[in-house]
Amino acid sequence: MKGTTGQIALAGISGTLTGLTIRVWMKESCTNSKTCFRRIAMSPIDRQAAFSGTKDVSGTLALDAARLEVYLASRLPDFVAPLRVRQFKGGQSNPTYLLETPARRYVLRRKPPGQLLPSAHAVDREFRVISALHAQKFPVAAPLLYCDDASVAGTAFYLMDHVEGRVVWEPHMPDTEPAERAAVYDAMNATLARLHSFDPAALGLSDFGRGDNYVARQVERWSKQYRASETEPIEEMEQLVAWLPAHLPPPAPVRLVHGDYRLDNIILAPAQPEIRAVLDWELSTLGDPLADLAYHLMQWTMPPSETGAGVGTLLGYDLVRLGIPERAAYVDAYVARTSLDPRPHLPVYLAYNFFRLAAIFQGIVGRVRDGTATSENAAAMAPLVRPLAIKAWESAREAGAQ
Repeated sequence: MKGTTGQIALAGISGTLTGLTIRVWMKESCTNSKTCFRRIAMSPIDRQAAFSGTKDVSGTLALDAARLEVYLASRLPDFVAPLRVRQFKGGQSNPTYLLETPARRYVLRRKPPGQLLPSAHAVDREFRVISALHAQKFPVAAPLLYCDDASVAGTAFYLMDHVEGRVVWEPHMPDTEPAERAAVYDAMNATLARLHSFDPAALGLSDFGRGDNYVARQVERWSKQYRASETEPIEEMEQLVAWLPAHLPPPAPVRLVHGDYRLDNIILAPAQPEIRAVLDWELSTLGDPLADLAYHLMQWTMPPSETGAGVGTLLGYDLVRLGIPERAAYVDAYVARTSLDPRPHLPVYLAYNFFRLAAIFQGIVGRVRDGTATSENAAAMAPLVRPLAIKAWESAREAGAQ
């Protein structure tokens, strides 16, 4: 898509929360090196429709299906040709594909092509962690193989079983009865508590990360990632980069953490409030389980997205009527299950996590700039970074920041 003054690099959005008046500023690189903007109209995204199911594989992310078919036939004893490849709509990081054969279905996740941030898109780590958890009967898709030969699919990838079920993209779970919502939220709480109960050494993951000083290292990492993807100055991000390193929570027991645990990274059974699989382990490592919990808790106070992009929110919903627990009650249930208590330092944990998510979204914006974004909705992440930074700084002020 071309503008009158140069190549479009990314998009920004403003408008009302009702979604009735939304404008998009397409940011262009101008010939005089100054920032130019062209405003167009954009409709809000229906998250459930936009992110559910599959689509034709986009050109930049295309696979050589014939080469992949030959490779899988030589590695999987039950593989039956021919192979059909589709791309999942959801997800912003590692491209994910549905592979269909006459006999069964598989899911392939691979690194995106092109220029990547350091340490990002580690599909080998994803494969390792789901392999360890599957052996413990933790709800993950069954891992099948890992391939680091870029000649097969263009980049390193892994293959896992396809899990039948449903992914709900809105945390308030529309078109669901209160009793089912309550059961799903309790299952999410119990599943995260179980994850945080594992001894990493017993899983064979004692070297899966440093573990100690987790939040400090994460603040340093995401500060660097933010800088590498930065497209415009955001005052609150600057304040957080300076404040967070000196105001960290005390050390917590080292556990396996997911890093992106939320409802839309979970496959539910088709008709029951049962978790069939936890998805997207790209950010998993050894670290602070309370930081992992606090990330999950952000959905209760997540700034709403005017376009429907980003992460869903429970803010503004009548939780009692919906059957969804208040955040405090949800934390109480986690504490009862784990004896781990985030409450004394929750504002700091939330400041860190909103900062981290802002940096993650900025990374998506950077991939739009660099031409390596995997989602057609990636550009809509641009206007979400600043509200997340503002929310993070609000939590920091609650923790005593001046």
